[in-house]
Amino acid sequence: MTRHYLSSIFMLCLLFSTNALCAQGAEEEPKDTVTAVVIEEEPEKKKKKSPFKEYAEVITEDAESTMGLFNTHRVEDKYYFEIPFDKFGKDMLLVSRIAKIPANLGGGYFNAGTKTNEQLVHWTRNHNNIHLKSISYNSVADEELPINISVQNNNYAPLIMSFKIEAFNEDSTAAVISVNDLFLTDVPAISGLSSRVRTSYKVRSLDKKRSFIDRMAAYPENVEVRHDMTFSSSQPPSNRKSGTISMQMAQSLYLLPEEPMQPRLFDERIGWFTVSQVDYGSEALKADRKTYLSRWRLEPKDPVAYAKGKLVEPVKPIVYYIDPATPEKFVPYFIQGIQDWQVAFEAAGFKNAIIAKRAPTKEEDPDWSAEDARYSTVRYVASETRNAMGPSVSDPRSGEIIESDIIWYHNHLRSYRNRYLLETGAANPSARTLNTSPEEIGEMMRMVIAHEIGHALGLPHNMKASYAYPVDSLRSATFTNKWGLATTIMDYTRYNYVAQPGDKGVRWVRMLGPYDVYAINWGYRVIPEANSAEAELPTLRKWIADKKGDPKFLFGGRNSYDPSSQTESVGDDPVKASTYGLMNLKRVAPNLAEWTATSGEGYADLEELYGELLGVWSRFSGHVTSNVGGVYEHLRTTDEKGFTYTPLDRGEQEASVAFLNDHVFSTPDWLLQENIVRNIGPDGVMPRIRSLQERQLNGLLRSDRLARLVEQEALNGEKAYPLTDMLEDLREGLWSELESGAEIDGFRRNLQRSHVAKLGMLLKEDAEKRTDVGAAARAELRMIAEAVSDPAGKYKAGIIRYHLQDIAALIDEMLDND
Repeated sequence: MTRHYLSSIFMLCLLFSTNALCAQGAEEEPKDTVTAVVIEEEPEKKKKKSPFKEYAEVITEDAESTMGLFNTHRVEDKYYFEIPFDKFGKDMLLVSRIAKIPANLGGGYFNAGTKTNEQLVHWTRNHNNIHLKSISYNSVADEELPINISVQNNNYAPLIMSFKIEAFNEDSTAAVISVNDLFLTDVPAISGLSSRVRTSYKVRSLDKKRSFIDRMAAYPENVEVRHDMTFSSSQPPSNRKSGTISMQMAQSLYLLPEEPMQPRLFDERIGWFTVSQVDYGSEALKADRKTYLSRWRLEPKDPVAYAKGKLVEPVKPIVYYIDPATPEKFVPYFIQGIQDWQVAFEAAGFKNAIIAKRAPTKEEDPDWSAEDARYSTVRYVASETRNAMGPSVSDPRSGEIIESDIIWYHNHLRSYRNRYLLETGAANPSARTLNTSPEEIGEMMRMVIAHEIGHALGLPHNMKASYAYPVDSLRSATFTNKWGLATTIMDYTRYNYVAQPGDKGVRWVRMLGPYDVYAINWGYRVIPEANSAEAELPTLRKWIADKKGDPKFLFGGRNSYDPSSQTESVGDDPVKASTYGLMNLKRVAPNLAEWTATSGEGYADLEELYGELLGVWSRFSGHVTSNVGGVYEHLRTTDEKGFTYTPLDRGEQEASVAFLNDHVFSTPDWLLQENIVRNIGPDGVMPRIRSLQERQLNGLLRSDRLARLVEQEALNGEKAYPLTDMLEDLREGLWSELESGAEIDGFRRNLQRSHVAKLGMLLKEDAEKRTDVGAAARAELRMIAEAVSDPAGKYKAGIIRYHLQDIAALIDEMLDND
């Protein structure tokens, strides 16, 4: 027997220990020597290595883990999601917010809590990778319809990121992926910096070495991640020498309900936050945009009793928890502000629909967290930001509000204290101090929280609500204590600034009104017989028709052309309301130094309050400016009589320009209190007043406002206030000294320069269009040039003559370049 054959037998025995060939022994000749030779020459097959690691290799004993919607793990500086297969393809909402923000980012339009993106996402598997996709519900069609194929093909979901599967859990029901790259690279879908902001601050790139995941936690219905992002920037908004923008982002991933809530269709005559979809399966001969209300899912526990008109508790009430960080003295007011909405929900047929609770202590519930999506909270933030917010998260499929966190920033107290003193101090003795009583501050906070809760319930600002009440009714204690200052808490009607000294017992602070009750009933009352959004429409439209003609139930968002939809206004007559308000400011100004004085301290409070006083005066002026070229907007449907847009009559507009000439463009001597201006700085008062006067002048001469005057004259003839008449009235007011030969003081000279400059800008803007606005501006400049020539020599050598000569030269230059 050859050595060659023996070695073959030995190897076969090793490989097949039970094989008969091994049992024959070495002496017997093989029956099939060819087979033996083939086996000897065939190479050993290597077992293919798995691309996945063992679970224990990835999620080690040292892992810090949280369990919830899906498990999260931290192993040293690596972070993992453990995503169950049964969550693949499920609708989840990914919400990106700024959690911590550098000073001045966005020029004050961003703050901690600002939402930067909200998107519906799916987790899917592709071979050995997990994909995170952004799913759009903007375009939809019933799955049974053929057009749904086209909708899907033309709305292919973008891929946010692909992740390699690292391992499977021990029972192979979940995949483990590393998510470091999702949160530590610059992923646009979850970034806090838009392209506009990046350009503004010259952001170059994300510095991965200075970016990190702060924490990660799973809860039963959501997963929360906090990650710090540091960008290299040539012009950061603060700390310029650092060349850096650092911010912390909050990423919240919510599991949406398996069965979407029945949506309710939006009607623009009732203000509401909404979600929209384009329904390609609609019978309408177009792509049919459907807009649904954002609202909580309130369903009656006893549908039969509810249908009979009885008050019924909801299956799941709206519950807000009060942040444990809230100062104890304010907690009762926060609770009241939330539960003030009970009366509105009772009108909708629900009792105990909205409840406020103190957050449980660690001893009461160690697992309770404000970040748990099962809990909505009113969070008290120790910040110098002067604001409050009422955000919520909605299901884009139906509009169902999933979760909400009201944010109260501590320094917002300062804003309300200051405005209370300035706007009511003339007639309200208790407001004449920086140490506003806890009870009064508490009442203000209660109403701010109620306002923010209104947002979280789905209601936007309704700026038309204040216009429903006559101005003089706001001087009545009986009226204001019954009806408040506006028909809704959702207007920016904070204080009663028209009440005069002697108007005893009036209400100073806003409150809920009849529109709030009406809107909540319209949005939340269940219509038992309607099993679809479309089936609800006849009832919803009838509820609006029932209130037809009553201004208490009108809605209007803020716009630049409707004087009945302005922020911070009260009453139905801006000229009268601003006249009352100005009378009060003139009473406050001489007392401001005394009311803000604190023994042993400087004048910082006086300077702050004086600046805010100028701002209040500017707002009062702006309400009147909005009358000029103004158009009332009354939202209607085609089956209603009347017009949607109605211009103000000539008399109202003329009276507004007269007010501006008399009270805004004249020198405000009442603001030049010696005990103020000599204590807040060596200079700067003139530029501040010029800036505010200029703001109203520029607002009055806005090209869109002037274009409306041209159109109103063309359409309405003698009823209209012609553009040329308005410009003439303004000119005669601004340059009145030229007629009488009176002194032109420094404030007026500044304003006259601004007037000429603005007319020159109108010429430039109109250079290509060549409209009536440009023609009228050119004529005004020529008339001013003629008026300042001073042929009678009324003004001798000095600054006034130099000013007039400068104006003439400036106009010549403008007309030469025209």
